[in-house]
Parts: sequence; structure tokens; C-alpha cells
Amino acid sequence: MKKLTTKDVKVPANVPANAKATYIKNFLTATKNTGRLMLFAGDQKVEHLNDDFYGNSDLGPIATDDNNPEHLFRIASKSTIGVFAAQYGLISHYGLDYPNVPYIVKMNSKSPLVNVDQKDPISTQWVSIDQVVELKKNSKLNIAGIGYTIYLGSEYESDMFREAAQLVVDAHKYGLLTVFWIYPRGKAVKDEKDPHLITGATGVACCLGSDFVKVNYPKKEKSPSEEIFKEAIAAAGRCRVICAGGGSMDVRSFYNMLYKQIHVSGAMGNATGRNIHQKSLDDAVRFTNGISAITLGDHDVDFAVQVYEGKKKFTM
Repeated sequence: MKKLTTKDVKVPANVPANAKATYIKNFLTATKNTGRLMLFAGDQKVEHLNDDFYGNSDLGPIATDDNNPEHLFRIASKSTIGVFAAQYGLISHYGLDYPNVPYIVKMNSKSPLVNVDQKDPISTQWVSIDQVVELKKNSKLNIAGIGYTIYLGSEYESDMFREAAQLVVDAHKYGLLTVFWIYPRGKAVKDEKDPHLITGATGVACCLGSDFVKVNYPKKEKSPSEEIFKEAIAAAGRCRVICAGGGSMDVRSFYNMLYKQIHVSGAMGNATGRNIHQKSLDDAVRFTNGISAITLGDHDVDFAVQVYEGKKKFTM
């Protein structure tokens, strides 16, 4: 896979001249000079509470270590990843012990306790960009950007749009990247995995000015997801689309899905959480390196499986 240089990075017009070099550095760091993003999602301690960190998954017992938040940082530190996304407080607690990890600060999160039947979802900003920049400056941590979730179709979407648009302006002022999680959700949304609606979400991300957008993989009866997902990739324009990892899956099935998302649909990366962190540290590191072999290294599924099995190695 061709490695990008500084000249290959398209810098948005709202990045000021004095922040362009920082933006380019953050982009190349986060994507390992490939343009693709391998995002390890560590924001689920709020989004899923402890459901995905203790007990059993669809595939069996969750690794005991997963109940300790530091498990996430150990995985991020020992694996080949692009960035590790987590909340400001979590990074503040553990980041200094793991200074080699590139971070995305998740700016908002909500628990799953209030469901759509009770109230349309809303998730608002926890901290300011200035506070993120201060954390980066004072700690010397490698904070490459920020993340924010929007619930498209919620009656509160305009509030989240306004916050998200302002976050892009403020983040780009300092050369930070932006990654938006956009999920169609609310009483007005009949099917969260509708391909046309997910396409709408990627288009919204581009209109908001985000650098990357994370969406769910679409589903449509009797239509291959990897083909129908091409609509969403095209609609995103210069906003790069990455795919959510989804529920617990066996290793080969996950790698197969990932390969099709990137090498058939044209997605520019992935964002994976529980499929990584529910494993023991050793298994999680090998599984993550298999993901990166496909995402960042252009390897095939068989190679990735062999990385997971310990028969091959992948690093960058």
C-alpha cells in the first residue's frame, strides 16, 4: 500500500496556516501514513455501561481482565492501532502510563438506560476543545483529535448538529482531527440499518466538516451489504467513512466482513470495541493486529487469521 506524504493530505480550509503542519502530522499519525483509520473504541464504559465488560458475550465468557478499565489501555499500547478513542476522564486517569498511544478524546457519551420508547436520544458535550488542548499541552500526550456522537433523526438532532459543527471549527483551529459517530436513532427512525439512511448520515458528516465518520454497516434483505454500502462511501465525499465493529463475532467472520467493507465498499477504516476488548490481553493484541493487517497493510483474510493465530506477525 502506498504511504502518504505531507503533500498528499488535503487540509480543510478552516485549518489556519499556523495549524496546518499540526493537522497534517495528526492525520498521518492517526492513519499510519495510509489515509485509513484503525480506531480502537474505548468509549463503551459509558455507552454500554458494564454489559460488555463483565459476564458473557454471544461467544462465551468475557475475559476477566475486561472489567478493569486499564485493560483497554494495555491493549492499545501493545497493539498496532491508529488511534484509541476514550473519554477525557479515562485518558486523564491512565494516559500518562501509556504515553505511546495516539488518542481521540470522545467529547460526549450517553448510557443506554433511557431508551427510545421513553425519550429520543441526545448526547451533549462534556468538555471544551480548550480543555482538551490544555490536557494535551500539560501531559504531552499524543492527542490527535476528538470524537462526537450524533443521533440522526432524534428530535434533538439540531442541538447535536450545532455542537458538532462548532467542534469542527474549534478542533481544526488547533490542528486536531474530528471523528463523528452518526447513528440514525429515535421514534422517527424505523430502521437504523437502512442503507439509504446511513448514506444520509455520511453526507451529514461531510456537511458538518468532519474528517472521519463512523457509521453502522447497512443491512438490506437479499442485497450484499458490501455493495449497498458503496452509496454511503460516495455520499461522504472527502469525509472518510469508517465502519462500526458491531456485535460479538467469530474471528474469521469479522475479518471477512472487514475486508469487504474496505476492499469492496471502499471504506477508509474501522472502529472496533467489544470484539477486541472482550478478549484476554494476548488474544486482543493478536486480533487487533489482524484487523490492522487488513485495514492498514492491505493483507487478505487468511493473513489476518494467521496473525491472530500467532503464525504471522504484523506491525508498522
